Amino acid sequence: MRKLLQRLLTKPVIDLANRLSSRPDKTQVDKALSDLYQNITTNPGERGQVIEFDAAKDRFIILSDQHKGARDGSDIFAKAAKNYLAALDHYNHKRFLYINLGDSEELWENIFLTIKRHNKNTFEAEKKFLTRDAFIKIFGNHDLYWDNDPLAAISLMQIYGQKVKIYEGAILQTIIDHKKLNIYLTHGHQGDLQSDGNWFSKWFVSDIWAPFQSYLRINPNTPANNDQLKTDHNRLMYDWSSKRKNTLLITGHTHQPVFRSLTELEALYEKLSAATGDKAAQLQAKIDKLHLKESRPPDFKGYLDTYFNSGCCCFDDGDITGIEIADSYIRLIKWEYKGNKSERVVLEECLLKDLKLQP
Repeated sequence: MRKLLQRLLTKPVIDLANRLSSRPDKTQVDKALSDLYQNITTNPGERGQVIEFDAAKDRFIILSDQHKGARDGSDIFAKAAKNYLAALDHYNHKRFLYINLGDSEELWENIFLTIKRHNKNTFEAEKKFLTRDAFIKIFGNHDLYWDNDPLAAISLMQIYGQKVKIYEGAILQTIIDHKKLNIYLTHGHQGDLQSDGNWFSKWFVSDIWAPFQSYLRINPNTPANNDQLKTDHNRLMYDWSSKRKNTLLITGHTHQPVFRSLTELEALYEKLSAATGDKAAQLQAKIDKLHLKESRPPDFKGYLDTYFNSGCCCFDDGDITGIEIADSYIRLIKWEYKGNKSERVVLEECLLKDLKLQP
């Protein structure tokens, strides 16, 4: 019976969830991002840290959207947990500073005690960064609990063994070719009318979506759903970032990896426009494999390299994606299973000095 219902209901249920879970408003997005940026720069340490760094020496890993759950049918993190632990072991050994960009815990579907009981290993792995003073925890809409619940400080003490400051964002600052580069990080739910503290979305996820998801074993975070053209929310994030001088914006929230303002599919189209012969045929084959619904390729002329999205740590095949900043590069990386081992793969990379930004 479950398999029959999966065939009949998976697509309509995911479509309904997508329609009800995201309704970004441009005016609200612009105001929320601008207000937070202003707050962090004028009152550092209150809503977010300002961190100056050396692009050639300092290292950062940015991961988001684990949605750690109860290891039941609705826990979309369960398959990715081993990749996540392998990644954290690697980055801690390499002395990276870890920025957790929000929705780390699925607290719309679960109570804190359930999350605590089923995710001890991941909290212990994160704690290793905290003991090095190399951990920044930013809240998202699904773990807003960390910012607004009076018991949050006690809960954080229970899982990490020490006080943890929770932020809404952070700004990394460095000098590239004698110019200051600002890298603005936040979860990205700001201005989304169905996510930015909306009670209806929380009710829908906890009381409607979670039981369906658990019974049907549905995870909407498939590569096919994430390789398409940018979501409306990601487009609005790009619009905001493209108007800021010498500034990058890195968010999560949409579960859709974006590098230099393009999704994987969009990057393939951009490469195809400059390719010939066998290379062009190979790129076209990759595009065809993604089953794009649109009949004409989009036009990316004039795009700036100002927007990045870390993707998520809960893809249905167990893969996780993230953004690295290290060795004067910015990289989109993936951790995937190769047999019984987890392997790091660089999907895209670019020198910070080569990014096309608003002058």
